[in-house]
Amino acid sequence: MPSTRNRPALLAVLAVAVLVLAWLVVRSAGGSGPDAGQPDARPGAVASSTDPASGLPWIAESALPAQARQTLALIRAGGPYPYPRNDDKTFGNRERLLPREPSGYYREYTVITPGEGDRGARRIITGREGEKYWTADHYDSFSRIREGS
Repeated sequence: MPSTRNRPALLAVLAVAVLVLAWLVVRSAGGSGPDAGQPDARPGAVASSTDPASGLPWIAESALPAQARQTLALIRAGGPYPYPRNDDKTFGNRERLLPREPSGYYREYTVITPGEGDRGARRIITGREGEKYWTADHYDSFSRIREGS
């Protein structure tokens, strides 16, 4: 039995061990809240889930802003797009954050940002094989869209 003098230190170590164990359980279970277990804590990212093809975090379609879901509907319908001079045009992937593919593989689409006087920073990028990516910060970061979720 530990001495009374060492009891506070033992309790502190035990408390830290319980917290670490709880964190591991929550992380492996995918969490319980909208941001639990997210490696990058982006709103709507699917907890503890990374697209193996791109290495990017998944984001559920239902977690996207309403305007992004509207843009997805326009993409599925083949348009018309709000910025016909810019939308459904080749995305060059110059930032090289998406998987490397031949020129012309990716297309970009504007996601309307309420209150913006121009196109804003939000885009959906599609790949020739049907994959879709979301960026809210004009290509500084991407998430792979998990459609239908």
